[in-house]
Amino acid sequence: MIDKASFNQEELRARFNPEGSLLRRQQLVMLDIVKELDRICKKYEIPYFLYGGTLLGAIRHNGFIPWDDDLDVALLRKDYLKLMEILPKELPEHIALQTNDTDKNYFYFFAKLRDKHSFLDEGNYDRVFKERGVYIDIFPLERIIYWTHIKSAPFQGHTFKILRTGKDDVKSMRKVRFITWVNRYCTFPVLRAVSQLCRTNSLMCDYGIPFHKVYDLKDVFPLKTHDFEGVQLSIPNNSHHMLQAMYGDYMQLPDLDHLEPHVQRIEFYDE
Repeated sequence: MIDKASFNQEELRARFNPEGSLLRRQQLVMLDIVKELDRICKKYEIPYFLYGGTLLGAIRHNGFIPWDDDLDVALLRKDYLKLMEILPKELPEHIALQTNDTDKNYFYFFAKLRDKHSFLDEGNYDRVFKERGVYIDIFPLERIIYWTHIKSAPFQGHTFKILRTGKDDVKSMRKVRFITWVNRYCTFPVLRAVSQLCRTNSLMCDYGIPFHKVYDLKDVFPLKTHDFEGVQLSIPNNSHHMLQAMYGDYMQLPDLDHLEPHVQRIEFYDE
């Protein structure tokens, strides 16, 4: 493992996200969105925390991974459901909440907060969504028995197969919406009930989210704060264990010559 002193943060920023670059503009918009989320969560005492590559960026870079073009947060499912009710009343005009309820073609089982003054093309399933601005992801985590999560994957995975054909016709989208509805109200509640019968401290992304990493609830709480781009944001109590579960030797930089961005095209509009 290498520490932060073993690589030059300023050189990384100059190479990947210098001030004024499209990526840096995108990161600053995402930062604005997560600051609004932080404000709302503090107001209503909803515990959330930085997650995934964003947590890695906080610990390794005190902000965004210089080449990163997304931002992830997570919270327990019960808090997620509460947050989904509050956000429509609290979000400023320039940020839109995107869920199954706000976008009929949105078939993910996690929420996005979208900037309304930009357009982002990831070159995949986002082509069918109503909102397509710069976003952050909000993931619900739940106590889940591992095998039930593995078994759940093909149920929602069929929607991805349908859209990979490139067909966005009425018939295809009707299938996607139907499968999502069945899983949301029938399949996943049954699997969730099975997990609740077996008390566990194993945390996973909620059903329908194709990430199978397992975390320990004891590593999350009590939350603490960490510097992220000059702002104090919430992180898990034992980020080291969580990052090890996700990335292994997480302080080691990847091959910087073979990075794959999420974004294919991005535009910013005048407000």
